[in-house]
Amino acid sequence: MSETIEFLKRVPLLDGLSSKQLGQIERRFVSRSYKAGEYIVKQGEGGEGLFVVVSGGAEAVRERADGSTAVVNTFGSTDFFGELALLHDGTRTASVVATADTECLVLARWDFLAVMKEDADMGVIVAQELARRFRRALDRL
Repeated sequence: MSETIEFLKRVPLLDGLSSKQLGQIERRFVSRSYKAGEYIVKQGEGGEGLFVVVSGGAEAVRERADGSTAVVNTFGSTDFFGELALLHDGTRTASVVATADTECLVLARWDFLAVMKEDADMGVIVAQELARRFRRALDRL
């Protein structure tokens, strides 16, 4: 089993997938590197897909209507963001900025949808985890 599959098993969004399913999705991920201070995604821009932090760190910053900003989340290894872009072709709800030199695995929406068409069970597992994450976010409000 590859190192990438072993890593993906530790990602909360994907940890319910079998090794075979992770192998199907592993081929679709692309590695990207970001320098500290560099934007990974920008609020209001189109969503490309899912980002999984392999190393380094990042923080999600949301700009409010009055121009002020707030850090709404921080990310380290195995954390992920951009999961809504897998299911809906909308704009980013926050900017994510690397707080250190950061390596991410990126899964584009169209690649995710192609894999889901091949294995419907995978889509159910991922959707259930997304629903749990959404409920936790609502409980914090």
